[in-house]
Amino acid sequence: MPRRLDHFVICVHDLAQAATDWQRLGFALTPTGVHPFGTSNRLAMFENNFFELLAVTDPAAVPPATSGHFSFAAHNRQFLESAEGMSMLVLHTTDAHGDAARFRESRIGAYAPFDFGRDAVLPGGATARVAFSLAFATDPAMPGLAFFTCQQRHPPELFWKPDYQRHPNGARRVTEVVMSAPEPMKHKTFLEQFAGGTAEPVSEGLTIGQGGDRITVLGQAGIARRLPGVDGGGSPRFCAARIAVGDLDATARILKSNDVAFAVTGAVLLVPPAAAHGVALEFVEQETH
Repeated sequence: MPRRLDHFVICVHDLAQAATDWQRLGFALTPTGVHPFGTSNRLAMFENNFFELLAVTDPAAVPPATSGHFSFAAHNRQFLESAEGMSMLVLHTTDAHGDAARFRESRIGAYAPFDFGRDAVLPGGATARVAFSLAFATDPAMPGLAFFTCQQRHPPELFWKPDYQRHPNGARRVTEVVMSAPEPMKHKTFLEQFAGGTAEPVSEGLTIGQGGDRITVLGQAGIARRLPGVDGGGSPRFCAARIAVGDLDATARILKSNDVAFAVTGAVLLVPPAAAHGVALEFVEQETH
């Protein structure tokens, strides 16, 4: 069974401004978390996955990438040299160290696993130490993007807080990530090895995963049909995330009240990338998964 979606790194220049903009989109955000390697984040947390708004906030603390060691912070700093947007896709794991070994054997990630911890601010204002292990994978055919699996090494209740999982826009979870690529099938083997599943062909591309945990890669024509107004040309990139909500009309009302532009086509409410720092958001009523 393919690994499930865990989180989505949205790389931004100004974390405070991005937080304000995402709150206008109707997301509740966690307090700022500070990493020991020069980046900071705020999370939009759902049932079992989350968006991570991330900025480089202490350039002097960013470690360089070295042979066999992927630098999370250096990757995102380099990403920001050309654009804001989704820079990394993360899948859930319970064994990041094992994943790192498997990625090495599959030749998609010759990187050591990365273990770290940080303080998380709890809803009442207290802090708790949370710890993670990451296993990185990269594809030379997708320059500028990175992938990893994430293992949480702390009691779940320290991280997953109901106070942080209730959103004015009704968001429940991210169910799909949409990528663009000139030749989608060129990335089939990498994505199968990373996600641990079999990719299936779709019109203009491929998809991998279950209905509620899906990665889809589309060519330019497929992106144009699915995401009107979104540029699907150029190098491979993450274009959109699909978000399940309880009541699409209620989501629309929140966006209208906050003067956020959107378009509704059939059962999909689409927020353009300009409103969400580089990634389009597809809101749909709760899907079965």
